Amino acid sequence: MQDNRKQTALITGASGGIGYEFAKLFAQNGYNLVLVARSGEKLNKIADEFKNKFGIDVKVITKDLSNPSAPEEIFTELEQASITVDVLVNNAGFATYGLFNEIDLNTELQLLQVNISCLTHLTKLFLKGMVEQRFGKILNVASTAAFQPGPLMAVYYASKAYVLSFSEAIANELEGTGVSVTALCPGPTESDFQQRAAMEDSKLVSGKKIMTAETVAQIGYRGLLENKTLVVPGIKNKLLAESVRFTPRKLVTKLVRKMQESK
Repeated sequence: MQDNRKQTALITGASGGIGYEFAKLFAQNGYNLVLVARSGEKLNKIADEFKNKFGIDVKVITKDLSNPSAPEEIFTELEQASITVDVLVNNAGFATYGLFNEIDLNTELQLLQVNISCLTHLTKLFLKGMVEQRFGKILNVASTAAFQPGPLMAVYYASKAYVLSFSEAIANELEGTGVSVTALCPGPTESDFQQRAAMEDSKLVSGKKIMTAETVAQIGYRGLLENKTLVVPGIKNKLLAESVRFTPRKLVTKLVRKMQESK
């Protein structure tokens, strides 16, 4: 394993929430960073903060990951800058809320592009170099949503089921290569995620005490370093994920619908 000071972590969706907290953890531990998000202004502020505070190198890449060409552009830019990515954190993602039949199609397609296609594309591009150097780590942010269908957030739940299944499968394929893959499955988390999905009034989050982005990132970071394939933060979330296996699917779907409805 290389010295941490020489390692570089690429984090998508790094301008806030769990992504920012991941960036801070890697910076504190001496990693150089590549930060990717749509907001260049926010990223540049974070970059300046971390450079001054932790004495690391930070490269900012402003990209809209709903654009299909974004992963290849990111990879090419880093290749041209001779930056090797040792840790890839596919954190970027968003949700839609409401009846599938009523949600704007283009928004749903952008969700699939960011949550599934971009994550898969970036993994494909950076994984080859990791295998060749026989060292690397990939963390894909899924969700407890991955364990069951989600009425009123149908496409989001399905996208996270893909992330979990994909991560577990390639983790198995990569055994013995020196490369690990971790799927992080948090429950509801304090961030602007709920506002963007316009689901602040959902029973799932409204009035509930939910985990902070900092706590989720810390648990995910430890799991990544320990080469865990699956990390579910919190006892309650772990129990929820396990209980679904022993409950009839139709009942699970009805219960999730009830939790998702507005108060």
